[in-house]
Amino acid sequence: MKKRALVLTGGGDCPGLNAVIRGIVKRAAQTEEWEVIGSIQSFDGILREPTEIMKLDEKAVAGIHFQGGTILGTTTKGGPLAWPVKENDGTWSFVDRSDEMIRKLKYMGVDAVISIGGDGSQRISQVLYEKGLNIIGVPKTIDNDLSATDFTFGFQTAVQIATEAVDKLVTTAASHNRVIILEVMGRDAGWIALNAAIAGGAEICLIPEIPYNLNSILDVIKKRFVDGKGHVNIVVSEGAKPKDGEVSAEKSDEIGNKNLKLGGIARKLLHDLKEAGCEADMRETVLGHLQRGGVPIAYDRILATQFGVKAMELAIEGTFGEMVAYHHPNIVSVPFLEAISKYNVVNTKSSLVQTARGIGMCMGD
Repeated sequence: MKKRALVLTGGGDCPGLNAVIRGIVKRAAQTEEWEVIGSIQSFDGILREPTEIMKLDEKAVAGIHFQGGTILGTTTKGGPLAWPVKENDGTWSFVDRSDEMIRKLKYMGVDAVISIGGDGSQRISQVLYEKGLNIIGVPKTIDNDLSATDFTFGFQTAVQIATEAVDKLVTTAASHNRVIILEVMGRDAGWIALNAAIAGGAEICLIPEIPYNLNSILDVIKKRFVDGKGHVNIVVSEGAKPKDGEVSAEKSDEIGNKNLKLGGIARKLLHDLKEAGCEADMRETVLGHLQRGGVPIAYDRILATQFGVKAMELAIEGTFGEMVAYHHPNIVSVPFLEAISKYNVVNTKSSLVQTARGIGMCMGD
């Protein structure tokens, strides 16, 4: 009887998810001992009745490596540790169904679980591992905010999309003598914003790691406009905030989604600049979920495939409780506790920040 690996994708979608799934299945196919199945919408497919799973063989994954999204679906809500239950009075409560789920997985003959997800998903993985589940993690996030790996797949594609947006906005800003503010994703890490700003040639970049001073931004704008002519492009990370100010965010009203919904900093910045007397014509653009979708670039397809192959090899070896990671030039694995111990933010003294400053880019401070 073949051993069985269960694959799932959790959290936000990300370019390269399908390449990971394909890598896992293709590696398993090199043995005669393993078969692979997928859970629909993360662990929800196992927790639902009837169970929602799909067979993953080479035919099922043929040609999916360049497709965006995930053939397994994903979710940012609920999960085995906090499953939403609607009470008779209409309110919602949350129950821990992890023990029930682990029993069900054993009944299904699952020998290994490969969870493809970000920081939150890997924290769930650690809890499940401590409960005895044979689980392996694959790091996934466009935000590049997991410190145990040099890069996460999907990040470079998100940077490419953001850079293309900057390229387009530079030309329209110059044509209309405008200040254009582009808001990009990243949550509490400024990796996407900083990389796209350097690649796209923006004059100002605002990231969460460096709270900004509005007067510094005003000074740059004033210097670049003469007799009403000039232009400025600003790239701002959704988690950026002014000095002594708060992040622009609101609580999620989605059942089971506890994350703050970041967004609105571009509009706030435009409003604050006007209030401070900036006379330039200004517009804001929010790139939003365009950064999450679409075809992954070659770099992310390769990295995702490497992660998938490595994850399956860990399962074959019987190595669990670890997350696959990229430590240049090698694909390795690290314990979940190491993977989730530190949030990966931009070091304000790093060479990347120094490069930005070296080309005259204002970081808002």
